[in-house]
Amino acid sequence: MSAAYATFGLAPAMRAGGLLADGDYQVHRDFVDFIVDGRPLLFRLSDLDAVSPLASDVPPAIFTEQVRSLMLEAEAPLPDGRYVVYGCPECADLACGAVTAVIERDGEDVVWRDFAWQTGEHADPELNGYRGIGPFRFRGEQYREALAALLDGGNAPGTRRRVLLVGARVALLARLAAALRIIGIGADIAQDARGVPADELRGYGAVAFGRAVGQEQRAEVRRCFERAGVEVAYVEGLAPIVPLLVAQIEHALDRSPVERRRLTRLVAAGGEAGVELSAPCRVRLTAYRLDRLHRTRVHDVFDGVLEAGRHRIALDARALRGESFVVARTAGSVLVQAPAR
Repeated sequence: MSAAYATFGLAPAMRAGGLLADGDYQVHRDFVDFIVDGRPLLFRLSDLDAVSPLASDVPPAIFTEQVRSLMLEAEAPLPDGRYVVYGCPECADLACGAVTAVIERDGEDVVWRDFAWQTGEHADPELNGYRGIGPFRFRGEQYREALAALLDGGNAPGTRRRVLLVGARVALLARLAAALRIIGIGADIAQDARGVPADELRGYGAVAFGRAVGQEQRAEVRRCFERAGVEVAYVEGLAPIVPLLVAQIEHALDRSPVERRRLTRLVAAGGEAGVELSAPCRVRLTAYRLDRLHRTRVHDVFDGVLEAGRHRIALDARALRGESFVVARTAGSVLVQAPAR
């Protein structure tokens, strides 16, 4: 086993929820990712849609138990000294598949080794092992300090998963709020934020404005949050298209540094879309547009695994008629762009 040390850290991460073009949806999950040598470990696993066991919606007692387990203060939860490193973002059931690894002490050091894809009680590293990933040797003090900080609230996954919706079209806002709740994001509808206690305002991570909301009304909402000392993301709704608005809100809730996202850039111009990726992953491109009767039209543009780097993808001219928008989605992030005219 290599004696070279890897650095260990933790950082908040997000699995972007959303309404998909086929009518399905995926749940929003906030979690803490493992940062190995300055890079999310999840990115080394290519196109894996998964979250760590350190998720924000895990009950506090179980979250603490997970942290102490990774600190090796309890027996391994799986045979052969194995721990779940990443699991299913929808149900966390081992039967859906999980990335597991042997985590053990070696003197003062902590070693993660023999990464494997596991769907039952026992893993088979020979058949389902991840070649070229690990082993990782961490300095014990750095490793334990990073995990112990979680118990004190440091690097804890985000809990401000509520959105304030401000707009004139109540029926649209109701559909948007319902869609957000389905994927795990709380939503409230209001005309303004006057009279709302500061403690309540602190529960919001974003405010989304409808297109009909005037500048003075927007400014008053912003002043309410500023007076309460609450920093939130503001979303300017692009169009009355619920999946598009959900994508905008998901992007606004992503507070991770750009360099720690798989999807780092989206442009749309000249009949094509340009995407930039920091790691190989599955990318889905969807175009939404409003026709002359203001009906929503949806076009599936691309769905496939791309390597890290920049890519250009042709857009069907039919998808760009009238008022149109392009949504790029990976497992961890989402971007929205209106094609340049």
